[in-house]
Amino acid sequence: MSLELRELYQEVILDHNRRPRNRGKLEEPTGFAEGHNPLCGDNIKVYLHTNEGRVAEVSFEGSGCAISTASASLMTEAIKGKTLEEVEAVFREFQSMVTATGEAEEHPDLGDLEVFGGVREYPVRIKCATLPWHTLKAALQGEEEKVSTE
Repeated sequence: MSLELRELYQEVILDHNRRPRNRGKLEEPTGFAEGHNPLCGDNIKVYLHTNEGRVAEVSFEGSGCAISTASASLMTEAIKGKTLEEVEAVFREFQSMVTATGEAEEHPDLGDLEVFGGVREYPVRIKCATLPWHTLKAALQGEEEKVSTE
């Protein structure tokens, strides 16, 4: 990854950390889950409204590091309006991107989420980036147990 691209990606992450999108509690959500990363101290709650097999609204609350907050913010933007099948596909692609070994691949289908491609170089940060996603998955599946990265 070029230095210019790496700097741009860092700016996107910092922007979403400073000004997270879709932050706040949704009233009467159809799905809800909590997640915790004990290693970093990240805590997140994901709320969503689904309607006719689509994510109509999604938001999050919580505290965490810049990677976790930015991941939650970008995740909510990426999945709003998508079908549940599309959300599952984005989840799998994101997970694959941040956990892949070997040569980095491009993931154009992920759009702005591709900024997290560099996280795979820092294994301890992968849990920060994926916590919102695993919490979202738990919310979609109606799991009541708190999600943990451990």
